[in-house]
Amino acid sequence: MINIKDINTHLIEAQYAVRGKIVIRAQELEAQGKRIIYCNIGNPQALKQKPLTYIRQVLSLLEYPELINNPEIAKTYPADLIKRAKLIMEKNPSGTGAYTQSAGVTFFREAIAEFIRKRDGIPADKDKIILTDGASKGVHAALTLLLKNPNDGIMIPIPQYPLYSATITLLGGNQIGYFLDESNTWQLNEKILIESIEQAIAKGLNPRAIAVINPGNPTSAILSHDNIKMIINFAKKYNLTILADEVYQENIYNENLKFYSFAKVLHEMNEKDITLFSFHSVSKGYFGECGHRGGYFEARNIPADVFEQIIKLQSIGLCSNVNGQIVTYLMVAPPVPGDESYELFVKERKDIMHELKTKAEIIGRELNKIEGMYTENPEGAMYAFVKFELPHKKDVDVNSMTPDERYKYESKRDSDYCLSMLEETGICVVPGSGFGQLPGTLHFRTTFLPPRDEIEDLVKLIKKFHLNYVKNI
Repeated sequence: MINIKDINTHLIEAQYAVRGKIVIRAQELEAQGKRIIYCNIGNPQALKQKPLTYIRQVLSLLEYPELINNPEIAKTYPADLIKRAKLIMEKNPSGTGAYTQSAGVTFFREAIAEFIRKRDGIPADKDKIILTDGASKGVHAALTLLLKNPNDGIMIPIPQYPLYSATITLLGGNQIGYFLDESNTWQLNEKILIESIEQAIAKGLNPRAIAVINPGNPTSAILSHDNIKMIINFAKKYNLTILADEVYQENIYNENLKFYSFAKVLHEMNEKDITLFSFHSVSKGYFGECGHRGGYFEARNIPADVFEQIIKLQSIGLCSNVNGQIVTYLMVAPPVPGDESYELFVKERKDIMHELKTKAEIIGRELNKIEGMYTENPEGAMYAFVKFELPHKKDVDVNSMTPDERYKYESKRDSDYCLSMLEETGICVVPGSGFGQLPGTLHFRTTFLPPRDEIEDLVKLIKKFHLNYVKNI
């Protein structure tokens, strides 16, 4: 029988905190009858966000085309969606149960290219776009391409989404962390970037790429145009590929801020020697179609023979799931004015975004009222990365600890805090150590996806818990 000593050590070493031991404990408590508020992962429809009607209507027609041929049933669907479903059937005549081209249905990739052209006002090539099972598979493909030697490393933000650290570990690469500037709305800091990469080079590592999440996860930060330009210049100086995770581009709640894609800024700068991978997904935004596992990545400034290897990698898995491809197409080509389905689509989109904005404001406002707790008001994405303070016990001298001892001590403190919060309140959040944090600081990440009444209850419960926890240390 196989045992733990027989399996891949990279798998054992990989960590994925958003579904770690605290979530496992939450599921145990839920099975025992305790009410759990899951704020550990950006999974909107699990937290009562309703799916967009037009997406589900088109999917139903494509999964069961006989509906179109039944006049009584067909007339209950908007005419434009009947037409849309027929067009998809024409472009993908094999249906939802057959493999597609490895890169995805050509018609869908053409729609994605048009989406990028309209969004950014720049050229886009369908033949440099690959449909994937969510953005995660695209990130995995890019990292598989890049990590060639044992000393190769990828620069990742701290805090970061643990997809990156876990995948790098699985592939035998090295993480080169760079701290985001918490004092400056979590923007990237050029001095910190240079210090990070120079230290890595001095240790014998070979930096291959820099990963950037915009809007941020877990920080919710939205990068400025100037910050993106700085990152591109930094990547050029050190010959780095850029991995631009842009899955939250629709999730912006501050009207004074704007999403800028790396592709757009790269084009404006006329930089043709920097390879860029941009990732997008149907799981976020106002769509929340996590379970359909749809997404894509676009590659820019990449030689044909290199891209052929990406196609080969994709073909090893045959293709991404077809329903995910369809939902991705519907994300980039939603109803337009004049369509019968347009009015309902606009209302549903507006309602979802309004609720997200309102709940983000509640989280930011109320958590900042708690003594010893602080968070940037979430202006994007779906999270708050909350900083909290805990007194040390009298017998603990943190100044005498080695950096490794201090890291373990702080990781245990925020994990214990989050586990206690779960046990006492039923609120499931993720410790900051699962994402990485500046030494000497403690954080947790929470979503603001639960319904508004639950969010209001949540902040009250967190306040009561935090004050009691501090008092009892």
